[in-house]
Amino acid sequence: MIILGIGGILGDAAAAILRDGELVAAVEESKLVRRRLNWGGASGLPEHSIAMCLQLAGVKPPAVDAVAVARPVPDSDFYAQLRAQFPGSRLSVVDHHLAHAASAYFASPFDDATVLTLDRGGDFRCGSRWLAQGSRMTLDQEYYAPDSPGDLYGRVTELLGLEANADEHKVQWMSMHGDDRYKDLFLEILALSDNGPRLDRSYFTSQRFSRGGFSARFYDRLGLRAAEAETEAEGIPDALRPHIAAGVQRAVEAAVIRMAGAGRNLCFAGGLGLNALLVSALETRSGYQNVFVQPAAGNAGTAIGAALETWHTAFAQPRRVALSTLCLGPAFAAAEIKQALENCKLRFRYMLTTEGLIETAVEQLSENKIVAWMHGRMEFGARALGNRSILASPLDPYSTENLNIFIKHREQVRKFAASVPAEVAGEYFEAGPNARFLATVGRVKPPYRERFAAALLADDLVRVHTVDRDENPLYWKLLHAAGAATGLPVLYNTSFNLFGEPLVCTPRDAVRSFYSSGIDAMFVGQFFLQK
Repeated sequence: MIILGIGGILGDAAAAILRDGELVAAVEESKLVRRRLNWGGASGLPEHSIAMCLQLAGVKPPAVDAVAVARPVPDSDFYAQLRAQFPGSRLSVVDHHLAHAASAYFASPFDDATVLTLDRGGDFRCGSRWLAQGSRMTLDQEYYAPDSPGDLYGRVTELLGLEANADEHKVQWMSMHGDDRYKDLFLEILALSDNGPRLDRSYFTSQRFSRGGFSARFYDRLGLRAAEAETEAEGIPDALRPHIAAGVQRAVEAAVIRMAGAGRNLCFAGGLGLNALLVSALETRSGYQNVFVQPAAGNAGTAIGAALETWHTAFAQPRRVALSTLCLGPAFAAAEIKQALENCKLRFRYMLTTEGLIETAVEQLSENKIVAWMHGRMEFGARALGNRSILASPLDPYSTENLNIFIKHREQVRKFAASVPAEVAGEYFEAGPNARFLATVGRVKPPYRERFAAALLADDLVRVHTVDRDENPLYWKLLHAAGAATGLPVLYNTSFNLFGEPLVCTPRDAVRSFYSSGIDAMFVGQFFLQK
């Protein structure tokens, strides 16, 4: 049975293929067309990601048994185009938050759970809570837009001069450098009750469209005059920004923990699930023993959720689908890579063996070189998990500075993940199961705090990425080889992309990013390039 899932149509469009109960492909449209999209394409369909997923699954449109679409969708023309492309397929339309919930619960390791979804808004709702058991989910509560913690977070993102629906992660990391002085203000705005949040509209005004639309009352509570804050070149004074970020972050954490309730197992999805600090708060401060966050928690993940919901409900299939990997995009053969490199007139070395490849990479990293690492299938979701990564040695005291300034061109508060083999992670870090997909943060153990100082966020917290041998054997071998050479089987890892672009997909994407940055060396498959 072949189910094609389509999600994120009005933002972060993606497609996924479920074949006989196995997730075999998932790709975002933006990574293929190399730009951020609000729609899947001119027609509303994510045509490139649909075509890529079909190719990866090795099926043609007539073989598709069902097309599962996560609402909302643009208009009736969207469905007409789907029917024209997949005329013999069953069409299944799944509500937005049901798709989020299905993406979390049905991919989790739990047989029963509470499922919470939260985002800025979709289908006129900003969230939902479900009680799940076996292959059934029962709606427990709905939360309606615009009374959304995600909306408040987006407004604060705009207030701080950033772009809502894009830069919330910057606010998250900024919050690590602020205190609690504004937490109560944001809790007051959220006005949380047993029925969910009811945002206090007196803190907003329809007469101000910029910087989140906050009212004079809000600015007064910040200790500012609204007119002055609006006319300043930078808006909110720099000294207050971390404290405002910390206020909204900690208030939203407290609100979501209350909304989640208590129990044994919790599944979490929706745009707020991309907030690693929030996930960590649920792991450590909620009343749940176990927490699973859908690692592709945003709108793209609804493509997976729509397919899973259709598998279990429309086709009444009881067998659960394990989320064994997020490396579900395209891979490239040696001949394809060689052709791309030769077309660009580049000099390269071909590594004949995996051992030689890893040995050369370790040599580069040991010399404090910044290394681009592109192997295997592209990751689905916002995070690089060792297949489309930029790597650096934590033994280099300037690694974070070099990565931020010369490679990523971004703020110094942005830190990098520490990748470590799963079986030895406990020696260096305290980290839970969600670290497998970089969906949470961990804590550095005391003997290694000085060693990992460059990656620390605050309070000894660090983004930990645990790497399983079966899931990514090549990256796992590289980490162990680095450990054999240096005594430390850890590498700093950040996504292989530049200047706000999506994660690199093809060898040509990799070449462009390599030569547009300060990266020292690059491995694309078995090919080695250096400057």
